[in-house]
Amino acid sequence: MSVDFTLSAEVRSDYGKGASRRLRKTNKFPGIIYGGGGNPTPITLDHNEVLNHFQHEAFFSHILTLKIDGSEEQAIIKDIQRHPYKQIVMHMDFQRVLMNEAISVRVPLHYLNEEACFGVKTEGGAINKIENDIGVSCLPGDLPEYIEVDLIDLKLGETLHLSDVKLPSGITATDYVEGDDDHDRAIVAVFQPRAAAEESDEPAADEAPADDSAGSDEGGDS
Repeated sequence: MSVDFTLSAEVRSDYGKGASRRLRKTNKFPGIIYGGGGNPTPITLDHNEVLNHFQHEAFFSHILTLKIDGSEEQAIIKDIQRHPYKQIVMHMDFQRVLMNEAISVRVPLHYLNEEACFGVKTEGGAINKIENDIGVSCLPGDLPEYIEVDLIDLKLGETLHLSDVKLPSGITATDYVEGDDDHDRAIVAVFQPRAAAEESDEPAADEAPADDSAGSDEGGDS
């Protein structure tokens, strides 16, 4: 189900590292919104409000509504700077959205039928998710919350690539150009777990090793 994300913001007039530190002491942090035919506008955001949205996967690829000093702007997230080890957002970049102009966004990949996958259910393999999202370009109205990849027929030892992703109408991939095999990255594969591989290499219980002592008495006492 689609979720609407709205963030409250204020135009920021105080700049520099000192100003940013002062903002963070009040549980706020700096950001900027640009593009869409408008001037870059420094803004201030509420840290708790933003952090509460982080639990939603769609937040990072969704068209957001920024309420800035009484006016509203449609935007997407372009960059997030986080503290190296604390759960603190340091800065966010937003790009304005115009409904008649294409945007480039990374959209989550949702893998279907992982447990029912032939290579897993029948052949005892395991899923290796190499990519969790894909870069796409589309008009804002065509932007999907996620893109599905069906694994039902994937067999042990097989791999799906970017070119195997079936994109919805109006969506083009930015990570891959059709026919460019050099950049056709793997996104998911079915592999044999190490434990299973090691078991398959062990001799069966009824295959005891040969007894070299059997012929040791040849040529003994007569």
